Amino acid sequence: MRQKTLKLVVTFHTTTAAMAMESACTAAGLPGRLIPVPREITAGCGMSWKAEPSDRAALEAFVKEKGITVAGWYELML
Repeated sequence: MRQKTLKLVVTFHTTTAAMAMESACTAAGLPGRLIPVPREITAGCGMSWKAEPSDRAALEAFVKEKGITVAGWYELML
């Protein structure tokens, strides 16, 4: 069984915002990937961005710079 570790999960109100995050992060070389929203979180969109908690400050500044609307920031054992 895979060991669970603490991860940062960013949720979005729309699928469009989640896809914008993926596109912008890929272009900028920022870490993370799209995943289905974990069951522990309720969100308006079924997609979320998963990254390491240590990347949170960089990602928060990045979404603000790019104008990507985020529904929530969570740290979960995944």
